Amino acid sequence: MTYYRRARTGNTFFFTLVSFHRRPILCDPAIRLSLRRAIDDVRKTRPFSIDARVSMPDHLHCIWTLPDGDSDFSTRWSLIKRSVSRFSPDAALNPNLRGASARKHRESTIWQRRFGNI
Repeated sequence: MTYYRRARTGNTFFFTLVSFHRRPILCDPAIRLSLRRAIDDVRKTRPFSIDARVSMPDHLHCIWTLPDGDSDFSTRWSLIKRSVSRFSPDAALNPNLRGASARKHRESTIWQRRFGNI
């Protein structure tokens, strides 16, 4: 059984996001640009600093620091992932990769459902 730890205090977090089926799509220039723009857009309305970020073909690692008293990283990631999916329609809606559950939940084929944080 998978156990997801969710921090409730503090304001620096480590994340790992993985592409859907570990496809090497994070090398695609359009997706990289969409990701950069999405992060910039979210930071305007929900500030955070990126202390470190490493992108690999099928996943990325980030360390974020949020403002004092703010631990809502989940909404930030949701907005970022949604934006990348919206602006990368060819990669986001590959019908050959979407199963019944993905169609039911209107999920894209860019990201896995969850992200890890420590």
